[in-house]
Amino acid sequence: MTNDDYEAALRQRITDLRLRKGVSEHRMSLELGKSGSYIRGITSGAALPSARELFNIIDYLGLTPADFFAPLTSGQTAYARVCERLRMMDETDLEKVETFIEWIKKE
Repeated sequence: MTNDDYEAALRQRITDLRLRKGVSEHRMSLELGKSGSYIRGITSGAALPSARELFNIIDYLGLTPADFFAPLTSGQTAYARVCERLRMMDETDLEKVETFIEWIKKE
């Protein structure tokens, strides 16, 4: 992926989560303490939020940065199921999984 792809994905993720929350761009902007067009500027591609402002947006949406950047579906995908299991493992088991993944990549 290119930087442009990442920026587009970021804009789309903010839009999707905003819609899921049921809030307008204008209202979200104001509730973040910004001008009414702040979120529109981000989602239209005219601007990008600073890291601090992105974390404020993520918090406003009720997510952790991990959830924002690596969204999981409702457990219906193999990725989601594996990630959920990984979250439950201790460090020793995670190291075993890491070794297994390295073994798979060599083939």
